[in-house]
Amino acid sequence: MSDTWPTETIGDLFDIGAGKSVTPAARHGELKHPFLRTSNVFWGRMDLSEVDSMHFTKDEIASKSLRKGDLLVCEGGDIGRAAIWNGELTDCCFQNHIHRLRSKHDNIVPRFYMYYLQSGFTQLGIYEGAGNKTTIPNLSRNRLSALSVPKPDETEQKKIAALLWKVQRAIEVEEKLIATARELKQSAMRQLFTRGLQGVAQKETDIGPVPENWRVDRLVEFAHFQRGYDITKKGQTHGTVPVVSSGGIRSWHDVAAASGPGVVIGRKGSIGTVHYVEQDFWPHDTTLFATDFCGNVPLFVYYRLCVLDLKRLDSGAANPALNRNFLHEELISWPNADEQRDIAFILQTIDRKISLHKSKCATLQELFQTLLHKLMTGEIRVADLDIDVSEVTQ
Repeated sequence: MSDTWPTETIGDLFDIGAGKSVTPAARHGELKHPFLRTSNVFWGRMDLSEVDSMHFTKDEIASKSLRKGDLLVCEGGDIGRAAIWNGELTDCCFQNHIHRLRSKHDNIVPRFYMYYLQSGFTQLGIYEGAGNKTTIPNLSRNRLSALSVPKPDETEQKKIAALLWKVQRAIEVEEKLIATARELKQSAMRQLFTRGLQGVAQKETDIGPVPENWRVDRLVEFAHFQRGYDITKKGQTHGTVPVVSSGGIRSWHDVAAASGPGVVIGRKGSIGTVHYVEQDFWPHDTTLFATDFCGNVPLFVYYRLCVLDLKRLDSGAANPALNRNFLHEELISWPNADEQRDIAFILQTIDRKISLHKSKCATLQELFQTLLHKLMTGEIRVADLDIDVSEVTQ
């Protein structure tokens, strides 16, 4: 922390409230209210997709309910993990594995201390050993209360918190855009591989309705696959040729064993995963790779296989592996090459959008980690920056 900041303890700055234990009696009580567990609290955010409930008396509601602006800190699990409660649920309480921190003074900004705890536990290493050494490590109330923290002036607290919060919000926006684009891709794939692009009537087949001008045949007539080649890490010479294993590109070599573009399927390990490789590559022994696309468009072959449940085609042996014979006998449908190119272009466009947002998200996450470290050590000072702090004071 900055040498110019005075220091206090968490206990000096916050009242630390205790939550309620989850007991069989509480589970079956009549006055059910939602409560937060450590699984709801993540660094800088709450996950309320699954919120538990149990019985709380009126007195317990008064003492163990949350208010907007409370700082929640995990006692167990990923100890010290902290987030701000924004009042998303009415009469929401918390269990005993979470500490509830409320500011004792008006010049304390809980969001600043949320970020400081994140830096202290995940970057600076200043709270190593803060947890009790029990069977399950935990951050007791006394140990949390004794943690030393800086106390910059209120304006600096607000500006630091606001700057980090803006970056974090930008990350959340990118994550939502990624999720939306992925949903769009899944919807598009269901539509495109069921009805195609040309609006023709459908026909009933052994694999369900497909456009009447699409071919239905064994997969071996669509693309032919063979087992990849064994290569050890020791036998690899670092180069520009990707070595594609069942989990994707894991290393690089200077010799290619197959020409790109290629389609690779996980044979062992990540069974049934499908990968597309644009350049020449080395297909690992844990994969099957396409040696003949039978006149079909490689990128379309990749997308078409992505919607198949290939995991069910394992050999049934003690060590599960994708059976190439089963794969080749699988019935599949596909259009002519022109429609294949059009469908592949649509899906590739969505994939590029996903990649763009993933790249932006990764850049923002790197920026957040850099700012978190530099702001909390005082390497960057924000006193003279014009920063809107309204988000941290609402």
